[in-house]
Amino acid sequence: MAVSGADLRVARTETGSFPPAAYERVNFLREPDAGDPHVRFDERDVETEHGWATEAPPNERGGKQRGSTHRATSGLDPFHVFDTSTVGTHPRVDYNSPIAECQTTGEKRVAILGLVDSAVRKRFDIIVVGGGHAGAEAAWAAAKLGASVALVTMTYDAIARMSCNPAIGGLGKGQMVREIDALGGIMGLAADRAGIQFRMLNRSEGAAVWAPRSQSDNGLYPKAVQQILATERKVEVIEGIVERVITRSSQPGSKGASERRVRGVVLEDGRRLRSEAVILTTGTFLRAMMHCGESKTEGGRVGEQTATGMSKALVELGFELGRLKTGTPPRVRRDSVDFAVCEIQPGDDVPVPFSDMTDAILQEQVPCWITWTNIEVHELIRKNLHRAPMYSGQIESTGPRYCPSIEDKIVRFADKSRHQIFLEPEGYQSDRIYCNGVSTSLPRDVQEAFIARIPGLQRAEILQYGYAVEYDFVPTHQTQRSLETKRVAGLYLAGQINGTSGYEEAAAQGLVAGVNASHAIAGKEPFVLGRDEAYIGVMIDDLITRPPSEPYRMFTSRAEYRLRLRADNADQRLTPVGRRIGLVDEARWERYDRRKRAIAAIHEVASVTRLNGGTVADWMRRPEAEAERLAAILAPNAERVFCSSDLDQALREAKYSGYVDRQDRQIERFRKLESMKIPGGTDFSSVSGLRNEAREKLGAIGPATLGQASRISGVNPADITAIWIHLKGRRA
Repeated sequence: MAVSGADLRVARTETGSFPPAAYERVNFLREPDAGDPHVRFDERDVETEHGWATEAPPNERGGKQRGSTHRATSGLDPFHVFDTSTVGTHPRVDYNSPIAECQTTGEKRVAILGLVDSAVRKRFDIIVVGGGHAGAEAAWAAAKLGASVALVTMTYDAIARMSCNPAIGGLGKGQMVREIDALGGIMGLAADRAGIQFRMLNRSEGAAVWAPRSQSDNGLYPKAVQQILATERKVEVIEGIVERVITRSSQPGSKGASERRVRGVVLEDGRRLRSEAVILTTGTFLRAMMHCGESKTEGGRVGEQTATGMSKALVELGFELGRLKTGTPPRVRRDSVDFAVCEIQPGDDVPVPFSDMTDAILQEQVPCWITWTNIEVHELIRKNLHRAPMYSGQIESTGPRYCPSIEDKIVRFADKSRHQIFLEPEGYQSDRIYCNGVSTSLPRDVQEAFIARIPGLQRAEILQYGYAVEYDFVPTHQTQRSLETKRVAGLYLAGQINGTSGYEEAAAQGLVAGVNASHAIAGKEPFVLGRDEAYIGVMIDDLITRPPSEPYRMFTSRAEYRLRLRADNADQRLTPVGRRIGLVDEARWERYDRRKRAIAAIHEVASVTRLNGGTVADWMRRPEAEAERLAAILAPNAERVFCSSDLDQALREAKYSGYVDRQDRQIERFRKLESMKIPGGTDFSSVSGLRNEAREKLGAIGPATLGQASRISGVNPADITAIWIHLKGRRA
């Protein structure tokens, strides 16, 4: 990072006294050079109603003086010691290389601030901490809504890195990727660009549970996200580690309002960034510890360090922290695998894109392969369970129930003689195969032994051993549905810090947090999706009403209105919402509108075209109805030729129409409960008829509506009736 004369600020005199007895004016004697020491910052600043200022000597009235700033270039350009526009940082430096002279005393041994990068001098609307999948979506959404955004990440190249499985989508997850795309997010676009195999899961079932999934090139995917982010000028990427969040006391407000408000962040190297909102998307890096057998290494991902300061800072702000665990399997060298004894798993003949902005998937698709564990593998693992961190007591946190390690599978499903393993390429040019299904933290020698007993992997060379990661998270009873924390206004949490697992869950939360941080700054109402509107709404409602004690994973079974929340109609459900809040641009809106009109035209022509004593619309509801036949039937009466994707969509709508109508009636009843608001700060101890357990749970979570209260574990229908009577009494 270059340092110019314009970046220099005088900090203190040779004696190191602070603050100096009086203002000093200085002249620069020369430009700084490579020999001038880089400096570390200390924290001698004070908080004022105007923001951050340096600590200055008292003036005649006993108050703080504020210094004026003059650009310091070469030559004799004077300026004051104190600079209130640069967030007021001060250095610790050697004083052996004078480059400035005090005008009043002639002293030439004056220390200077030798390194101030541009980030220190800037103020942002929103700071996003963490460049993973949640952070990328948060930064994109906030910037698209007009906010200036600093995206702080350990390294630029790590943005959207695929730490675990190089894949996007899956059951429940694929629906969320489609929703992110429909709202104007970036995950679907990146997945389409970087996908090397596309499959629609659950094709044998009804369309309500179809789930798109793509195997991704783990080199191309992060590059795709980085390229998309680079098109948004309001996003500035800053490399560094955030040590803590800067807050100040909030103005007195309504009951239940946060006591503190965000003012910015402090980086590990001392830099300070100012903002109105901060979004923490820290992934698995908070006080992270990696485990491989008896070996423990600090870090949230192999080859990367941990973030310890932020956990301490959150505790100091009064947050309760929990501890969770996740894991990853071994990667083996491609050339060492005997694929001939494995079952090949090709992609779909006609790949379906995630994004409505992708016309077609044209890149080459590569196969995956399937193999299985066996009894010999299971016996070997059982004999070494005492060396597994999860069973030796080395790891005390909870791992994901629905993505268990191979150790957990052997113990929990002892009656099974084999478990499926998917061998998945990590990229077109990669020599690594991801062994999906054998996540483990067993010691290296045990991993080598059990891998060598799996068909196809007998001679496999392990390139990266499996390991588990323990990390801190913030239990979600401390968070609102907007993903803003209850304790600190302007502080938002998204991703694994909320107790979720998976790229898709993180990305969806990031988008919501980015929108809501922007809305809060603009004075707009929070953006909240309902359980009847999106899988994203289901997930966030689950997190808030049933705070997870284990990593949360989305499934179709979690959505009670999944007949309406299909992957194929995500654009119809959510693109108008994205347009309303400002995320959907003109190009996406035109595509949506064109498709909407085409599908409406199909239904219109079908309703007036006769077939076998009824209408084509009646026939479209039948199981045997298909797009090719529908196109032929409509052709004589239609003024246009309909594309196959629009015909397929019209058929799905027709076949589900009766079921959806019934579900819509259920949704109306649900919305009546959701429409009854519970005022913030409600004292549930004063509600007559509530059980003690219900009072405790309701007080901890603070539901916003009667419907949300009804979904809290430990709250029963009688409790809801008591709250309803209480609210009615207050309104009367």
